[in-house]
Amino acid sequence: MYNSLSWQRFAGALPPRPAGPTSLVRAWVDGWVVSRATADPVAEPWGWSIAVGVPDQVTRHVVPSGNEQIVRALAEAVAVPGQCLKVSLPDVAVTVDRLGAAQEMVGAWLGAAGTGWSPALPGVLMALPLMCASAPAAPVGYRQRTWVRADVVHTLVTTAGGAFAARGQLGLCGRIAVADQILTDPAHRRRGLGSLVMRTLQAAGYRLGARTGLLDATLAGRRLYESLGWQACCAMATLTRGGSSGTCGGGWPVREPAAAVRAGLRTASAGREPVD
Repeated sequence: MYNSLSWQRFAGALPPRPAGPTSLVRAWVDGWVVSRATADPVAEPWGWSIAVGVPDQVTRHVVPSGNEQIVRALAEAVAVPGQCLKVSLPDVAVTVDRLGAAQEMVGAWLGAAGTGWSPALPGVLMALPLMCASAPAAPVGYRQRTWVRADVVHTLVTTAGGAFAARGQLGLCGRIAVADQILTDPAHRRRGLGSLVMRTLQAAGYRLGARTGLLDATLAGRRLYESLGWQACCAMATLTRGGSSGTCGGGWPVREPAAAVRAGLRTASAGREPVD
């Protein structure tokens, strides 16, 4: 059972969303769904809902320009296990020492509605103009394989013996390429493998027609990306809702709350441009 009353209560106070953050976040969404092979994003009054379809993240709800009314109402409307809220806050500074500010702000907004929601690592949406470049070579002692499957570039770095060292992937959507699931094994960090993975993906994205790279970076990853020329664009807060075990899981892809929220917002949002 989903609760749309909270959304109806706040709908009349929602301000128009600026076009800049909305279009940037939408571009990231379009590449992310390709990378994760999810369902297509469904436009909603708050942004987009994405059926991800895995136990710890059944559905992701992306808010491109969040405020307290939107976040509180949405958190109450989708208060079932396996939900993820990804909230962009363009007005929050994205300096390194304040990267957690967006997460703190969203947590304060939720208050009592935040019961059951857990914060994930704070993040920042970053962008990079892609340029023509040669793919780098793996350092001595490592091997690298790169391949493309269904508009996703994958690159894998292993030791000479075949043990996992690092990986990453890139979802392609027209001229946008979204870097995703970048990972270096702790035993192989500080050996240039993160840079190897990112430079490989950037070069492959350009060769395949993309001209802008986007990614949602954590604080730890941001340092690497900035060293490669990526620029911070806006703060991103992430909250997940788990089950009784404390982990996100269970449930079905959300469709009912989307319909309920649309019904509650229809009158208040009449005359505004829809999110696209």
